[in-house]
Amino acid sequence: MIRKIRYKLPVAKKFIRRIARTESVAHKIYRHAIDFIVPVGTPIKAATAGIVIDVKSDGNKMGSTKKYEKFENFIEIRHDGECSYYGHLKRGGVMVKIGDRVKAGQIIGYSGATGWLANLKEPHLHFMVGKYLYRTAKFKFQK
Repeated sequence: MIRKIRYKLPVAKKFIRRIARTESVAHKIYRHAIDFIVPVGTPIKAATAGIVIDVKSDGNKMGSTKKYEKFENFIEIRHDGECSYYGHLKRGGVMVKIGDRVKAGQIIGYSGATGWLANLKEPHLHFMVGKYLYRTAKFKFQK
């Protein structure tokens, strides 16, 4: 089922080196996720308006095995019954806190390379949409 909300790109096109949809072994779990390969420090924007429901910004490790997942810095935002997730942010790169209301296009953080990078060795933004707690769903971006 494709979600009814149309999302904006969470990063400006000029920063996207490439997009990976199926390269990461993590996408066997998070099958509708998208990885935007971007330089560390790239501004990350809210893909649509919502309320911040979860954040982590103190992770300082990365690795290729699932044991590093607990070190991932991230932001999760709730919008009309679904949530968007922004992962692998840099340490200290989260610019919002739980309970903040954000607008579409607002800078919410900065990209990094924290947590379980699986087989993707490059810094990237892991973006996905779904129900809270990683139940991913198909979604579309605005044109």
